[in-house]
Amino acid sequence: MVKLEEKEDHLNSTFQALADPTRRKILMQLVLGEATVLELAEPFQMSLPGISKHIKVLEKAGLIERGKSAQYRPCRIKVEALEEANSWLEQYRKLWEDRLDRLDEYLIELQKSKQEFKK
Repeated sequence: MVKLEEKEDHLNSTFQALADPTRRKILMQLVLGEATVLELAEPFQMSLPGISKHIKVLEKAGLIERGKSAQYRPCRIKVEALEEANSWLEQYRKLWEDRLDRLDEYLIELQKSKQEFKK
């Protein structure tokens, strides 16, 4: 069983990795399939060491993994970490939807009572 602190640390590193637009674009590229560092670097005006740093952050956060096939080391997305972040966000989405639904009901009741008061 994963300790709560470990889970929070993992979420923190996931959201920290996702906070950068370059890393999000790299993940979007990997949604289409495996890619090498050179392939991932193509759309960016950035040095290979710069892209490699972004890839290391994504790898450390558990969002991607690198294959080990001789000299060919393709990167691939790891969906599990994104699913964990999504389930965490889902709790709050549900909470806010419930609160907004209650607010909506309250406003409808206020409108009804206002209309009855005018009569």
